[in-house]
Amino acid sequence: EFFTGAMRMAPWLSAAAFFAVADAFYLPGVAPRTFRYGDRVELKVNKMASIHTQVPYDYYALKFCKPRGGVQQAQENLGEFLTGDRIENSPYQMFMEQDQFCNILCQELFKSHDVQAFKAIIKEEYHHNWIIDNLPAASILDSEQYITTTYAGGFPVGYQDGNKAYLFNHVNIIVEYHPLDDGSRVVGFYVEPFTIRHKFVNGQSWDGDDIRTAPPLSTCDKSGPMVFESISEKQEVKAGKVLFTYDVMWRASNVKWASRWDIYLSMDNAVPDKVHWFSIINSMLIVVFLSVMIVMIMVRNLHRDITRYNRVLTEEEKNEEREESGWKLVHGDVFRPPQPYPMMFAVMVGTGVQLLCMGFATILFAAVGFLSPANRGSLVIAVLVLYVIMGSMSGYSSARLYKTFKGKEWQKCTTYTAFLFPGFAFVLFLFFNVVLSSYHSTGAIPFLSLAALIALWFGISVPLVFLGAYFGYKKSPIEYPTKQANVIPRAIPDQPWYLSTTFTVLVGGILPFGACFVEFFFILSSMWMNQYYYVFGFTLMVFLILITTCAEITVVMCYFQLCSEDYNWWWRSFMTSGSTAIYVFLYSAIYFSRLEPDMWVTYLLYFGYMGILSIVIFLVTGTVGFLSCLWFTKKIYASIKVD
Repeated sequence: EFFTGAMRMAPWLSAAAFFAVADAFYLPGVAPRTFRYGDRVELKVNKMASIHTQVPYDYYALKFCKPRGGVQQAQENLGEFLTGDRIENSPYQMFMEQDQFCNILCQELFKSHDVQAFKAIIKEEYHHNWIIDNLPAASILDSEQYITTTYAGGFPVGYQDGNKAYLFNHVNIIVEYHPLDDGSRVVGFYVEPFTIRHKFVNGQSWDGDDIRTAPPLSTCDKSGPMVFESISEKQEVKAGKVLFTYDVMWRASNVKWASRWDIYLSMDNAVPDKVHWFSIINSMLIVVFLSVMIVMIMVRNLHRDITRYNRVLTEEEKNEEREESGWKLVHGDVFRPPQPYPMMFAVMVGTGVQLLCMGFATILFAAVGFLSPANRGSLVIAVLVLYVIMGSMSGYSSARLYKTFKGKEWQKCTTYTAFLFPGFAFVLFLFFNVVLSSYHSTGAIPFLSLAALIALWFGISVPLVFLGAYFGYKKSPIEYPTKQANVIPRAIPDQPWYLSTTFTVLVGGILPFGACFVEFFFILSSMWMNQYYYVFGFTLMVFLILITTCAEITVVMCYFQLCSEDYNWWWRSFMTSGSTAIYVFLYSAIYFSRLEPDMWVTYLLYFGYMGILSIVIFLVTGTVGFLSCLWFTKKIYASIKVD
């Protein structure tokens, strides 16, 4: 009743907010673009990123060739800014179906500070992220032994060999197109980088001003593309002139425009679906195991208990004055408000309901295809907008629960609900933003984007929380099947070690974490290793399994607790399933070694954001545990007769 009440009123309270923020969605490249022969195809550059530092930089932070008309930033949405994207134009000239070879881009003069900057970037293995027609560049890397193609993470700026750093100053740009009757569409984009120390024919020199006056090069061929075997000398990163060149090749493809992302979203063809199915089957076995336990408790123990409690005593049994034992004995105290901090409990449940609904709605939208990785920033925007809209459910849930606890300070409770968790997350985010700004990173979002976040929070989320709280306080309190019998709380007998709070809380999170840790690995790879994640159908199944597992393990633990005459189940039910977050954080700490970090800021960003994610998981799983226990206790105490 508590949760369904929030669900019933949410659509009406949220409709206005949804239309108000609907304009925030911007889906780039959704409509196909058709190019005719000879049309200019623009190559855009995005941030340079490294998995080792997690500090992205603007492409033009280094001394790369700039467009003659100046650098112009593309229109980006809030989600792209929050993920550190900075999409800008480039000087590369490309024309549909027109191959070009040995094109000079520009000549740059590297000074000592440029050399140091390039060496630092190459040492940290930074990668370029280029875009053509909203399609990111796949990377083709040549070596003496083999050729590797990767579809996620872009291509490297250069590489280090011993103490020397080499710069990729030539690129073979390979664009695949699908021919149509009225033109062609871009369906593939590859970049094959090379390092080559260019020389002009007969040792000529060039001032670098006008490309049309540049003498011909002896190190590349105008009649064909650059090949690895033809390189005689590599371009070392050192002070002096560096020449940037490129080839452009067009290849017809049978891949249709609608299927062009398939190769990217197959996780580089490295993670087959059977791995995800293994995760699902593993999770289902845990759910079946818990379900069997619950059925045994419900059918055998509970049925026996209820029959015994409701049985009419014979005269002989009455004369013996047999003492009752078990969970019936605490019927007068089981619905006593949680101690300590009942207001904070209501606030945490309200926030948990908001995050739970936001998470479910986001995964559902992604599973049906609305939030494809092809639409950069859409996932982040969906999370923000849905979180803001679900503020009404947060206010309603915390208010109704606090009223049930006979709380009087409803204004304070609602204010905490509206500001406590988002305020903590925002302050931490602001701190990270300042740190990234000191590194001149694109990860630091611009002031206008920051203002947009504050406007979403104060302009939509906070009013919705208060509106939801208004309706929550107007509703009658949650009704319990038994009444509080004693003013003084009943003494709780000594508990065995296996029913102590510490033990049950630590054990309670193991099975829910075990149900989702395989899929969690892929999500972490998407977040921190620049991998594409698209199997949201599996995510939805794992999410539902996680919710079910949390509910079942908490009900089992709650039953054992009540049987031992311990009626303080409120906080423990929240923490039992909420402890899943502890194992998530520990697992993320183990995963961190895969990044091979060597900067303090990487530690700060990684554990800061994983800490926020763990708190989110704690609130969501804890809320599920509490709601399932509330339903369970109401059901079992409603089924017995109390004198």
